Amino acid sequence: MLVLLAVVAWVRPPPRAAGEPTVPLLVAARDLAPGSTLRAADLRIVRAPESLLPDSALTAADQASGRVLAGAASRGEPLTSTRLVGRENTRLTTGDPSAVGVPVRLADPEVAALLTPGARIDVVTASPGTGSPGVVLAAGATVVTVRETSDEPGRLVVIAVPPDTATRLASVSLGQPVAVTLR
Repeated sequence: MLVLLAVVAWVRPPPRAAGEPTVPLLVAARDLAPGSTLRAADLRIVRAPESLLPDSALTAADQASGRVLAGAASRGEPLTSTRLVGRENTRLTTGDPSAVGVPVRLADPEVAALLTPGARIDVVTASPGTGSPGVVLAAGATVVTVRETSDEPGRLVVIAVPPDTATRLASVSLGQPVAVTLR
């Protein structure tokens, strides 16, 4: 009898406190890969006790629809503004409130498969026509996300760097191949 009672208590969810208010909470409707562009079919609204909402919780699908997910999310996982590529995620990933994200394509697209959000890298390029060793464009950069794109081959790597490095990195990567070294 005690074993049966223990099984019932384990399976049945605990009763909710009477009168505890619930609020809308945006969650992943299915397992989502990092770098996914979120669509309405990827999102679901559930009601949750107000006390369980994370500080940056999203509460409506239009807050996330069309945005890029920085890391993987499991079905039913709450979505927050810090989970989406943007200022808040870049700040949390790097610990630097002034960091900005720069999207680049690597000279060897297969190298992008080695990168994960939070990885520390150096971004380098060859010195054109000099025969000298490579030039470091960004030292100690942080990978924000890696995503597949349908319009061009290879993955797009979003890298967080200080603002003074961002313009140079973005402009050089448009005209020259870039590579990374893993830290």
